[in-house]
Amino acid sequence: MARSSRSLTSKWRYCHPSYYLKRPTRLALLFIVFVFATLVVWDRQTLVSEQEVEVNKLNAEVEQLQNLLEELKNAQGDTVRKIDFTGKSIDSGKEVLDDPIDIQRREKVKEAMLHAWTSYEKYAWGQDELQPQSKNGVNSFGGLGATVIDSLDTLYIMGLDEQFQKARGWVETSLDFNKDYEASVFETTIRVVGGLLSAYDLSGDKLFLDKAREIADRLLPAWDTPTGIPYNIINLAHGRARNPSWTGGASILADSGTEQLEFIALSQRTGDPTYQQKVEKVIIQLNKTFPDDGLLPIYINPHSGTTAYSPITFGAMGDSFYEYLLKVWIQGNKTPAVKHYRDMWEKSMKGLSSLIRRTTPSSFTYICEKNGGSLSDKMDELACFAPGMVALGSSGFGPDDSRKFLSLAEELAWTCYNFYQSTPTKLAGENYFFHPGQDMSVGTSWNILRPETVESLFYLWRLTGNKTYQEWGWNIFEAFEKNSRTESGYVGLKDVNSGVKDNMMQSFFLAETLKYLYLLFSPSSVIPLDEWVFNTEAHPLRIVSRNENLNEKDKPFNRLRGRKEGRSD
Repeated sequence: MARSSRSLTSKWRYCHPSYYLKRPTRLALLFIVFVFATLVVWDRQTLVSEQEVEVNKLNAEVEQLQNLLEELKNAQGDTVRKIDFTGKSIDSGKEVLDDPIDIQRREKVKEAMLHAWTSYEKYAWGQDELQPQSKNGVNSFGGLGATVIDSLDTLYIMGLDEQFQKARGWVETSLDFNKDYEASVFETTIRVVGGLLSAYDLSGDKLFLDKAREIADRLLPAWDTPTGIPYNIINLAHGRARNPSWTGGASILADSGTEQLEFIALSQRTGDPTYQQKVEKVIIQLNKTFPDDGLLPIYINPHSGTTAYSPITFGAMGDSFYEYLLKVWIQGNKTPAVKHYRDMWEKSMKGLSSLIRRTTPSSFTYICEKNGGSLSDKMDELACFAPGMVALGSSGFGPDDSRKFLSLAEELAWTCYNFYQSTPTKLAGENYFFHPGQDMSVGTSWNILRPETVESLFYLWRLTGNKTYQEWGWNIFEAFEKNSRTESGYVGLKDVNSGVKDNMMQSFFLAETLKYLYLLFSPSSVIPLDEWVFNTEAHPLRIVSRNENLNEKDKPFNRLRGRKEGRSD
């Protein structure tokens, strides 16, 4: 038995009863306790060793999660700002869920904005736009600091506070509207009036409201025509208004119908009805003879109010007129006072439907242009705002039409995305032609950093939640990074096929393109679409309910704290 017990090779041999058979019982029991205690310690040491390995693994994973959480906190604290963009109180205990990929992409877009802005600061400060290749500034808009004003709300939304304060300082000390300059009423309204009003709505800083009113007062004489349809050019110093000679004296549809958002907002915020009355008279005049299909030629006589024989288009010189019919209805909180805007817009959507064609063999959906009774198979990249507009307005229809127009918006967005994907640089040309059996081909082949396709992707993402639109937007952003980024800013391309660069960083690249890309990867609580409406230069304005008329009984707006033309000149 002794041999037998010694022959046990496992650590349990000392537990065999024969080992203790001839020993005193008490000693045997004590020894048994000692052996069991030793074995337990040995097993625990083995277990601890194994646990240490697992703990080390867990600690590494925890560290990774802590790093990711820190990134999330930084992004939400610095980038998403934790600002009350809705004008409602924020419950600080409720965090907005945010996708880590969205955070990373948003930070990349923010870095692009910072690169564009610091380049402008270094080489063109106070001038309208930067020429990155030659590293100098140019006054494309009479020296009104277009890039500064266009960038104010983008800087604010992105949380670039130091840059925003520097821009504010320039507005306070250096922005001068007394310029002997023939200004575009349209461009000055959407960029300068819109940019200043948006900065006011976001920050509550009255400086911006006062400056917006000052420039608007200089524009007002443009509406002094027999019909109230404005002239499109005005001398800022002398108040002399006229139309460009190349229109034959006519006013341009988009230029005359794209001031309503800004001037109505200005009346709401100041309590002065003058601005609203001027711009709404234009719509009243056009509504008198508004056609059943809601489509107007691009030239209008400011003396008679009649339209001249000219193209009908959702591209250059037509586009934003239709956009503002919808957005003024949204701006007025869809009340009866603004219903006629929605009615006019719905007629225009019937007209748009009549211009829809599809290519062969790929069945890309596009919007034709119309000349008299004939259609032209041409679509501007500018018309790529239409998918977003149609999607934004689709919910105001009944269920069947709502689905139909949302589907149309998605089809048009696919076409616009392929404007980009069809070129070697993956950047879109200025316009496209469609031929049977050939799908699409680039017409005018430059790219000047336009925002329209990204704008539509932003709206479709917000309205459908389909992440495909985010992926498309990211691909477009990467194409800009690859082809347009230089050491001193961003430039357009002279040719999207060859990739040859131009020498201009358009102010709307900072105002629109980068802002829409940033919002494409931001939570929907950042500038929510039920609280804000974007003007055609992507400047967000707060939505305020409208009464039938703005008069002495209406309270002025009380803030709750918390490019478009074919010509590139």
